[in-house]
Formats: sequence, C-alpha cells, structure tokens
Amino acid sequence: MSDSSPLPPVRLHPEAELARDALSTPLLSRAARLARWAGPDTRVDAGGGLVEEQLPAAAEVLGLTGDEAAAYASEAWRVAVDAGLVEIVDEEEGTVAAGEDLALLTSGSPHDVLAVWQAALETVLADAGVPDLDDLVDAMGDGGAIDLSQLDWDPEAEAEFLDGVLGNLYLLTVGEEGPGEAPVPLPALAASMIVPSDMGEPTNDVLEQVSDAMMRLDDQFRMLEPAGLVEYQPVDEALMADAEEEPSAPVDETDVARYGMVRLTPLGLYGLRARLLEAGFTAPAVGELADKGADALLDGTAVFPPGAAQAETEQWLTRRQALPAARELLAAARGSDAGAPLRRLRCQQALSLVGDEAEPALREVLDDPELGGLARVWLTERGAAEVPAPSEAMVYWLTIDTVAAQLAAEGNSEELRALVSGLAEQHSGFFAAVWRVEHPATAEVLEAMGRLHPDKRIAKEARKAAFKARSQA
Repeated sequence: MSDSSPLPPVRLHPEAELARDALSTPLLSRAARLARWAGPDTRVDAGGGLVEEQLPAAAEVLGLTGDEAAAYASEAWRVAVDAGLVEIVDEEEGTVAAGEDLALLTSGSPHDVLAVWQAALETVLADAGVPDLDDLVDAMGDGGAIDLSQLDWDPEAEAEFLDGVLGNLYLLTVGEEGPGEAPVPLPALAASMIVPSDMGEPTNDVLEQVSDAMMRLDDQFRMLEPAGLVEYQPVDEALMADAEEEPSAPVDETDVARYGMVRLTPLGLYGLRARLLEAGFTAPAVGELADKGADALLDGTAVFPPGAAQAETEQWLTRRQALPAARELLAAARGSDAGAPLRRLRCQQALSLVGDEAEPALREVLDDPELGGLARVWLTERGAAEVPAPSEAMVYWLTIDTVAAQLAAEGNSEELRALVSGLAEQHSGFFAAVWRVEHPATAEVLEAMGRLHPDKRIAKEARKAAFKARSQA
C-alpha cells in the first residue's frame, strides 16, 4: 500500500458513539478497573508488571477464573500502565498511583477517551506480533536472553506483515468495490499478502505460505477482538486436527466461514485510520469538507468514488442555503486548469441535489462559456421555462469538457467507451467540427476517443482530429 495516493474516504461513526464502544471493550474496561483498584499496597516489579502474588487479587477484581486468569490480569495491568491509566511512582519501591489519563475516561471528551483507547490498542498490536510463550521459553538461553535466530522471528517484519494485513482489511472495508461491512474470509486476506497480483494459479509453495499466514492471523485476530478492533469468527478447530485423527463431526471444507471470517468494527475503522494518518497516509473521512469552501469540496471529492462524493456533498449542502450554495459551487467550478473539467462534473452532481430555489444562480451563468452548458442541462431537467437553446460551439465545448471529466474520474471505463460511441453516432460531422473547440483538453479527449472507439474507421477520424487540434494549439 503506497502512502503517496489518497485512500478511499471512510464513513466514521460519531466520536461520542465510538467512545462508548471503546469504554465497553474488554481491553479498556479491564485496564480501567485495575487502575481504580490499585492502591498504596499495590506493588510492581522492575518491568512495571504486577508482582506475582497480587495477580490472583487482580484476576478476582476482573471476574476472571480458570488457568489463564492470572495471565489476562497481567495483560490488563500492562495495558493500564502503557495507556497512562496507572503511573509508576517509585521504581525501586515498586509503588504506583492513578495516572493522569484515568480521569479522562469519566470527565474527558469523546476524543480524549478515544486517544486513551488508541494507546491501549498499540500495546495489543505489539503483543500480537510476539511468538507464542512456549516458543519464547524454548529460545531462552542460559543467561535468560532470547535467541531470536532460534525463533525464526523478525520483529520488524512481523509488525510490517500485520500492518499490511490491517491496511488491506481497511481498504476492503472502505473501498466501494470491496465487501464494505461484510466479513472478509481469512484465506482471502492472507492471500492478499502472499499471492502476487500477476500470478495465475498459485503454486503449492505459495499455498503453503498462505496456510501458514492464516494460522498466524488466526492467533492475532483472537487477540485483537477484545480490543474492539475486529469482530472475528476463528478458524474451525476441526480443520486444524491432525490428519491421522478422525474429526468429531463431519467437516464441510467448502464452507469458507469455517476458515475464519473477520470484519473491522466502526471503532476499528476509526483506530486504523488514525494509525494510517500517523504513518503519513492520506486517509480522508466523509464530512471533513462540510465546513470548508466550495473550492475545497470540488477539489477534495474529485478523487472520491461516486457514493462517497455524494455523501460528502450532502453533508456540505445541509449546512447552507440552496441559492448561495449554488452560486458558490458555480464560482468554484470555473477554470482552465487540468482539474477544472472534473470540478465542473462534481459541481453538476452537487447541483443535482439542490432544490428549485437555486434556479436564479443557474440563470446568472447562462452566457458563461464554461458554465452555460451545465446550467442549461440543470434548468431543462427541472422543467424550467424559457431556457435558451445552446449554440453549436457551446454543445461541442460541453461535450469535450464532459469527456475530459470522465477520463479524469474513471479512466478508460466501459461507461466512457459507451459515451464515446454514442457521441460519434449522434452527431454527423462530429470530428470535422470538434477539433476547433477552444478547450485545453480537446486534443487529449480526441486521442482518447480514437483509442476507445470500437469502429476502426471512426477511431481513425478521431486521431486525425486530435492531430489537427494539436496543430491548432
């Protein structure tokens, strides 16, 4: 995933709702309970962890029982320390006190609560990349140091792998072509990190790597679910049974859900976006442009998928009256720079969401060479009276502008191919006239039409017209 191009915009839940979700996660609620439980008699070791004799009492406070109760209590304490809910007062004495951030959970803003949760999340993400405890014990030398070479474990590579997986899950969730809020099969997520995009049929070696990655991710997502980052359906234990053992029940190997299913929660989307922003990615969120000017809206939504662009525009319009909003949009749509055609397309789409009270703004630009065409389209679609017919020059200019915008928005899409085919069929002598249009993108549009049109004869006409346009320019 490159940090040079913007990611698809995400639709986030309100921070107040996300803060309530964060407070109810086992990760943060356990850490907060231990922070409030700690007192003058609480003691920690040199690493800041609870001393062993206090773990049973901590587990009891959390309502934990069973063989792993002490381990879960120890983890919750470490999260409390790392998130600033507990402060080590004296390292030599091992005494503690409530941390400054503990009060934020009850008296801070939703944003404050989410910042504390984010700090707690980082602890769990770091833990998720650490090998199993049994492996660590096996790799421990005589002096108590861990021999990483015995583990076949590279901490940086492990962290990078998990970040990549979470990044892909984020893209699948926010992208309009992805599953959205539906869960993602674990095999598909593992394959997205292992299988090269240009590989046809994966080799046995690659499939084995995918299988190994799935098992790693199964362990990691089990750890991340209590943090509120994901909802996870683990890999069916029957699928991991020894080949020589008979499964206790018939196994349907075609049921993809049995291989693990994961989805980001609304809180998880918020958390991953924050991490992506911190890492230098451009990760927009729908609603960020609502209080900005029309120029920022049109430029910002230029790279948005259609659904997100409409959602952003709707939020922008709800804060404004229709007539002044229309005037502001039209003013921002002017220009002869490379991004202007797409701005005008976004302007046209925004104006389609505005009521009839915006009509005076559209009539004011009927004689504008850049906006007169789209104004006539808007008025005609609304059934307005006395809409003057456009000149032939205006029709051709609007045609070039529309195709240029579609090229910028979608590239060589099927929709654009259909538009190109229709234009040449509807207008006789189209290419003989259109190359004279004084639009900065005329030659580029004609070259694209020559590239996209399925009829070789018409494609050749388009290329000739593009040559004439370049010569004229």
